[in-house]
Amino acid sequence: MSTRLANQGRLIDRSKPIEFTFNGNRMTGYEGDTLASALLANDQMMVGRSFKYHRPRGLVASGAEEPNALVGLGNGNRFEPNQRVTTTELFAGLSAQSQNHWPSLEFDVGAINTHLSRFLPAGFYYKMFMYPKAFWKHVYEPIIRHSAGLGKAPDKELKDADQYEHFYFFADVVIVGGGVAGLQAAKAAAATGAKVLVLEQTNTWGGRAPVDGGSIDDADPQAWIEKTLAELAAMDNVTLRTRCMGSGVYDHGYVLGYERLTDHTPGEAGPRHRLWRIRAKQIVTATGAIERPLSFAGNDVPGVMLAGAMRDYVVNWGVTPGKRVVVVTNNDDAYRTAITLHKAGVEVTRILDARPAGGGALMEDARQLGIRVEPGRAIAKVTGGKRVAKVAICAQDGEGGAQEEIAADAVAMSGGWSPVVHLWSHCGGKLIWDDAQAHFRPDASRPPLGADGSGFVIAAGSANGAMDLGGVMADASAAGSAAAEAAGFAAKTGTAPVASDSDEVPMQPIWLMPAKADIKLRMKTWLDYQNDVKVSDVQLAAREGYESVEHTKRYTTLGMATDQGKLSNINGLAVLADTLGSEIPQVGTTTFRPPYTPISMGAIGGEARGEIFQPVRKTPMHDWHDANGADWEPVGHWRRAYAFVRSNESVEEAVAREVTNTRKNLGLLDASTLGKLIVKGADAGRFMDMMYTNMMSNLKVGKCRYGLMCSENGFLIDDGVVARIDEDTWLCHTTTGGAERIHGHMEEWLQTEWWDWKVYVANVTEQLAQVAVVGPNARKVLEKLGGMDVSKEALPFMEWRDGKIGEFDCRAYRISFSGELSYEIAVPASQGMAFWQALLEAGKEFGVMPYGTECLHILRAEKGFIMIGDETDGTVIPQDLGLSWAISKKKDDFLGKRAQLRSHMADPDRWQLVGLETVDGSVLPDGAYATGNGLNANGQRNVIGRVTSTYHSPTMNKGIAMGLVHNGRKRTDEVIEFPGTDGTIYKAKIVDQVFYDKEGEKQNV
Repeated sequence: MSTRLANQGRLIDRSKPIEFTFNGNRMTGYEGDTLASALLANDQMMVGRSFKYHRPRGLVASGAEEPNALVGLGNGNRFEPNQRVTTTELFAGLSAQSQNHWPSLEFDVGAINTHLSRFLPAGFYYKMFMYPKAFWKHVYEPIIRHSAGLGKAPDKELKDADQYEHFYFFADVVIVGGGVAGLQAAKAAAATGAKVLVLEQTNTWGGRAPVDGGSIDDADPQAWIEKTLAELAAMDNVTLRTRCMGSGVYDHGYVLGYERLTDHTPGEAGPRHRLWRIRAKQIVTATGAIERPLSFAGNDVPGVMLAGAMRDYVVNWGVTPGKRVVVVTNNDDAYRTAITLHKAGVEVTRILDARPAGGGALMEDARQLGIRVEPGRAIAKVTGGKRVAKVAICAQDGEGGAQEEIAADAVAMSGGWSPVVHLWSHCGGKLIWDDAQAHFRPDASRPPLGADGSGFVIAAGSANGAMDLGGVMADASAAGSAAAEAAGFAAKTGTAPVASDSDEVPMQPIWLMPAKADIKLRMKTWLDYQNDVKVSDVQLAAREGYESVEHTKRYTTLGMATDQGKLSNINGLAVLADTLGSEIPQVGTTTFRPPYTPISMGAIGGEARGEIFQPVRKTPMHDWHDANGADWEPVGHWRRAYAFVRSNESVEEAVAREVTNTRKNLGLLDASTLGKLIVKGADAGRFMDMMYTNMMSNLKVGKCRYGLMCSENGFLIDDGVVARIDEDTWLCHTTTGGAERIHGHMEEWLQTEWWDWKVYVANVTEQLAQVAVVGPNARKVLEKLGGMDVSKEALPFMEWRDGKIGEFDCRAYRISFSGELSYEIAVPASQGMAFWQALLEAGKEFGVMPYGTECLHILRAEKGFIMIGDETDGTVIPQDLGLSWAISKKKDDFLGKRAQLRSHMADPDRWQLVGLETVDGSVLPDGAYATGNGLNANGQRNVIGRVTSTYHSPTMNKGIAMGLVHNGRKRTDEVIEFPGTDGTIYKAKIVDQVFYDKEGEKQNV
């Protein structure tokens, strides 16, 4: 049985007991325990069930690589599924529930799958669920849906009680891993003056060194760790973070860190998790190594555990998984576990060393303690249901015939160690096979490459393949110095700490135990504990033609569990290679993808939740609009006033009033939401010519030009007025909902295609408040305020000037989207409200009135101006809208030019923009389709067009509309029909799309 030891437990405080519950049972642990160690202390060997066969599962590891021990943690609005007990710190009131069973952990109906295993081999679902077809809907699908998923999803009706945040950090060198290698690398890098950030995923420093022993600079490893931590903490250029996992490495030195701030103190004020978004010049991965299990029958029975993990539980938390332990190994490290267990008072019945000659100095130490060591021996199988009961021993080079069977309640196994290469591999770092250690390690000659073609990640310590303490310290010291030097700091001369531990003889790769195990044993020999993948499954996949490791992974689900194959992958690759008659390096590895271990959805979202999940964007004048009758409408993330409704007035009446007043007197529109992008640089003109269909490079400083922007497929995606600010600067106006999208569009082309062009794009939309001053009295109100000359001569149409209006610094554009005399005045956002109020006050005598977006739409429709999103739908090109004049014939290329030369794009037989007037003056339904003669292949009436914009025009006192009609421009004066959804047939005549002031005289006064 597992139990708490009377001594040991360097991380726990026995004076501070903690009560918690597991599956409703009250248990006790100590401060410093993990949930895993506390469960073992309470003899809770079984912690869950496997996914496929629902086999009993116990603890295998002691860290993030644990595949079995996943629980639902917490209750109510703090419930979270699939939490690893090995990385969960114990706290008072902790409540955990085991997963993947029904009705209980002890008695699980799903365990019947174990007895059906011969019918459920790897890939059975690819064959079984195809026939008979009628079974899918009524039999297979319901069963699959009920069985799918691991753990229970939180209640969707409850709101997460915790807070999360993102944190941005810049460093010269980031060290991932706070073991002795990480600390030494940090010390070496920090000595050069580099800004260093060290991330350690656990709550303690030093990694395995305090458990494994040895000496560093003639001192105990723990003493060296404490001394080094004190030195680092005293340095202003070093930041140390525990409980912070290096989650992923990305291009351009981008690192994600996942910090668990209050998981161990739930309810404490402040964020629960923090996502670190880090930019680093160099990254050192000192992420250590993971012990591999051995593949023998029954290696999944609760109580079978990695030898290093068993040593951790004894030394760190003072618990032992059993009282009679068998140790089985192919390397010397497992002897440390046997010796540790023996000294803690635990009976080690045997050490089975698969190597014919056994181990080195550590083996002799074990023998001197009286532990029986048997070289060349292996485990044939482990028996026991919910915990280890017996161990059958055989010769490693045999077929598994048991030579002896002994009683035991725990097994410590060690199949060697594999460097944690995940972060190295995330961004393209390559691996090399190390025959001596039988593992993949980073290939220093092929690191992840930065934009300049040089490496930006360096592996250190055991993560780089150094498995002895002396080698770890020397490698880490060199890595820290190299990283600092690559970041631009002069390397400091210094020597690595002198470290030593016991001499070890080489390990021997053992991929199957015994080597010639028969099929009955192979069918009970597990590789992936969570997904129930066996040696026989991988061999079956190879026989069925799945020779690629990626195909085998998907066919068998090997390495697809929540641990992403941390324990299973190398063993699985070895079995696959052996079955194919190939070598492991030729088989290769699966792809390592971030995150290293799962991170919470809350951390990914950060502060973006509730009201700020999608923040409402407001102009500086928003509160004034709200207080003065604004009827709001969402436009992208903005809120814009649809109309300003007065008392005893409908929205429709308010819109009509605003249109009439703007045409006759003076209207003000809050245009602050329009996108404003600054494009600047030596190649800006060249870039603008590629972005827009018309020439922008020849636009004179001080002038404006209407421009169209197309996608690479030739379709119109945005329009707006472009102003030339100076020789290398343009300001691009976009639609309200298009600013971020067009900014991203520009950046995508700059970063992926024209990365060497000297161009910078900045989104300044929210830095400026912009007011459209519109109507016959527009110039009068500006002249009353005083300041710059806004006369026709001083500020002609389609030009801009900087200056002052009243007391306000501004940029005045002489542009019009209404067909009236119009100015758009941009002022700093901080002055927007004051400027708005000044215009209202000065405009009283001129009949000033604010107007909203519906008035804006009617004004532009009366003038025949298009609106992106109304007249466009992702399939429309400028030529369809009669905008061929805005497509330059002077330049060689622009985005979309070649696409518009395709036969179907250049075909004159397309839908074209026209004006529409109903015969009876009524308003056409928005989006109505025009029908023609005949029926299509589906028996429906042929469609010849659709309405894109439709309004009642107070100016014209009738319904007006624009629409896309097949060959529309050739059908002027033709009357076509639009069936309404209410059964009414609307008849409309095709007319010119410009309904008002066709010559443009009113905007040019």
